Amino acid sequence: MRLFSFATAEKRGDYLWVLRAFDTARAAYVVLLHASDVVETLNRCPGAPALTATEVGPLLEQLHQWGVLERSYDGTRAATLAEYRNRHYVYQFSQAGYQAFRAVSDVLAARLDEAALSRMVLPELLADLNTLAEANKSGDAPRVYRVLNRLDRALSDLAERAAHFYLTLGDLVRTTEATPEAFLAHKDALLAHMREFSMDLARFAPRLATAIREVEETGVEELIERAARCDERVLLNTAERQADWRARWQGLRAWFLADGEAALTECERLREATMSAIAAVLSLLRRVTETRKGGVSRESALRHLAGWFTAAPTADAAHALYDAVFGLGRPRHLAMHHPDADVIPAIRSWWDAPPLEIARTLAETGRPPTPGAPARLQRNDAGIRRLREAQLDAQRARAEAARSLASADVHERELDESETEVLLRLIDAASTAWVPVSGRVSGTTGSDSGVTLTVSECEGSTVVRTARGLLHLNGRRLDVRETATSRKNSAALNRAAAARGQAGKERG
Repeated sequence: MRLFSFATAEKRGDYLWVLRAFDTARAAYVVLLHASDVVETLNRCPGAPALTATEVGPLLEQLHQWGVLERSYDGTRAATLAEYRNRHYVYQFSQAGYQAFRAVSDVLAARLDEAALSRMVLPELLADLNTLAEANKSGDAPRVYRVLNRLDRALSDLAERAAHFYLTLGDLVRTTEATPEAFLAHKDALLAHMREFSMDLARFAPRLATAIREVEETGVEELIERAARCDERVLLNTAERQADWRARWQGLRAWFLADGEAALTECERLREATMSAIAAVLSLLRRVTETRKGGVSRESALRHLAGWFTAAPTADAAHALYDAVFGLGRPRHLAMHHPDADVIPAIRSWWDAPPLEIARTLAETGRPPTPGAPARLQRNDAGIRRLREAQLDAQRARAEAARSLASADVHERELDESETEVLLRLIDAASTAWVPVSGRVSGTTGSDSGVTLTVSECEGSTVVRTARGLLHLNGRRLDVRETATSRKNSAALNRAAAARGQAGKERG
């Protein structure tokens, strides 16, 4: 943290301008600067202070002491023996010092009011994943490296924008500086922005998950090996570059594919955060509307109170108003009131009021009585275990119903109650993409419980017989298929169940 001392020092403005001179020279591929070079660079910078080489020298030396700059001797500047003995030093950024300067510069140049969710990145991610699968299948290593690097930057930008947006939104919900007029003027655009982003996430998440599975089918290890081979970071060996790209791919995969049935993907967490933000904005809208309808707010109350103080005829009246409003005139060490405030008001003098009964603890120790330590928390582990088992049983039943639904054509049989519930959940997940913005939507998909529903166009109408009645679809046909991940999990569960059954027989 010593590197950031220049940002809080007494001459922090001069230190910052000196470092900006080094950054300007660095952009022109000049890394070594003498004090006179710093002065010449500052003279070309608009708004820079007028510093001399004598004033810049101590600043450079102090920055060197903090570790922001590195110092070296330049003997070529010495024209005489005396100048040689004076030691002409040149300075350059240290690696950590440059990062510290960039961090401070980014904070100073940040526009905290520019907060938005990135919607346009989702179709670009889908197109890049399809391109990545084709490039990996054809063995085009440079193209694999470029597309994978672009995917990593796009996801990082999406996460950073979302974090900045929700941080700014949280400040807006909690702050009292935003006026009701300004909030009401922008609330429609804010709600529409978050709602459209949530719908885009729900529409593109199944397609992106399918695209990632297609990329994995072409070979993940080959993908990582090709990306590491084209990586130009020469200071890292091949194993380190492969480990870095493997971690990047796992992070990209975790955005849209969950490792287990109960785990949530980063995309699902982002959608839940968006829904929570919409609820917070609606709650704030309700409070603002109620405040405007009632005509009473903290601001108006304080303005009326200030008017009362201004209109007080005497200083004693102002003091009496102060005591009545804030209640700071009474002794702070006595806060007991008579049970019937109408009979014995709190403003009556002690000489006129009758004695008040107080607790022995307050009289002896000066502390009010307390109810004592809270009781020990009783953990109901058995109940928690039963609820967890019931939750797992419900998940297994839903997964079994989903596999049964995907086992045969839904139009050629009658679905039972559990299969009907899974089908309705799939239709609800896929229905967000049925309404086009422009043109037509030929088909859509939705995923839940390890199966994928594909809705495609067809001639005429189709009927699905369910336990709740007939489901008529006009010009649409449903196709339910089990995902590859679900098939692998089902096979693993079947093998585990068979192993447990064989072990039980052997023990018997």
